[in-house]
Amino acid sequence: MSLTSWSAELCDALGLELEVDIDAILDLARDAAHQVERPAAPLTTFLVGYAAGLRGGSAAAISDCVDIGTRLAASHGPIPPLLPEN
Repeated sequence: MSLTSWSAELCDALGLELEVDIDAILDLARDAAHQVERPAAPLTTFLVGYAAGLRGGSAAAISDCVDIGTRLAASHGPIPPLLPEN
């Protein structure tokens, strides 16, 4: 199943009339996972979606919240590699 199909099916099941910018959501999840830590990806996308919903759920609200999440994740910089223990 493609992400587009899954997104449409999930939106329908949730009663949402929404066109999802899958690339923006995946980019946000990637940035959170790489700049903060892996578990930040689903948490970040949930919180951004929740905030966008509270702001009315318009395309502009979604875009603004995604931008906020992306900028905040980017401000944390890349995660340093783990150093081997001696």
